[in-house]
Amino acid sequence: MRLRDQHGRSITDLRISITDRCNYKCVYCRTGNEGAMYADLPMQDYLRMVRLFVSQGIEKVRITGGEPLLRHGVVEFVGELAKLRTLDGKKLDLAITTNGHLLAEMAQPLKNAGLTRVTVSMDAVDPAKFARITRVQNGYESCLAGIRAAKAAGLHPVKVNCVLLRGFNEDQIIPFGKFARDEGVVLRFIEFMPLEEDRVWSPQVVVTMDEILGEMVKFRPLQQIEHQRSETARRYTFADGVGEIGIIAPVSHPFCGHCSRVRITSDGKIRTCLFSVFDNDLAGRMRAGDSDAELISYIHSVIGKKEARHHIGEPGFEKPSRSMVHIGG
Repeated sequence: MRLRDQHGRSITDLRISITDRCNYKCVYCRTGNEGAMYADLPMQDYLRMVRLFVSQGIEKVRITGGEPLLRHGVVEFVGELAKLRTLDGKKLDLAITTNGHLLAEMAQPLKNAGLTRVTVSMDAVDPAKFARITRVQNGYESCLAGIRAAKAAGLHPVKVNCVLLRGFNEDQIIPFGKFARDEGVVLRFIEFMPLEEDRVWSPQVVVTMDEILGEMVKFRPLQQIEHQRSETARRYTFADGVGEIGIIAPVSHPFCGHCSRVRITSDGKIRTCLFSVFDNDLAGRMRAGDSDAELISYIHSVIGKKEARHHIGEPGFEKPSRSMVHIGG
């Protein structure tokens, strides 16, 4: 039976974190004090989890972290996932989200193993600003090399995600538009969400979708592109057809009503929403010896209780039990 939640939404997209570790300390994500907090599982455990979810209708799998390219065996893991087939007999749509620092040397092996697409997190196209945000020197050059290597390897489309924060990098909107056109990548701006470690989020820090569009049209006119209901991004192309940008606006324009996603953390907990206030311990049931049938029943029971929506900015909003880096992007 395919996965559906209590609100009638089909769940077809799995995000699975394979490590809590990261080699960057982005100011909006990590305080720099906590580091990894949760254990990594054996790769075979993650593989079993994905197999179970695919058997129940998952069609897209995105590998996340932490920084997933730090994890030994990630290429082999992709190779095993590439052997799986959806309920319709098709190959999985396999993607990975990475900061790009190690991607230059790994892009081709990942492509050879069966990876379909890659998304690179990159929050400035100015090297000095990039270093201030990530707290890593010379990281910009490594990230750019990774993006270009992914393109050369045929991991199309290469997407670049930028989280905008007022006072940090809102001046990068037009430079990123130029970057998307020059480099031939798909750009995604993401509104800053209350998912950081030290929990300093406020609505005033959010650079909204309307602000982003207003700034970008100062560079070139935009035309909206049709998108699927379950897509998170509002998509646009420049009027001359060169370059695509998207805006993921969970704060100012929520898209929860069409959500098709579920997440597994690096320590094997199911999270039905980024803003869940509790975990569901799939790994614990595996360790206890549950059969595949028992685990599938448990997965359905968890998905059935998936939240209707988040409540960012509303009175009484309760922040999630984990920050973003400890959930998986």
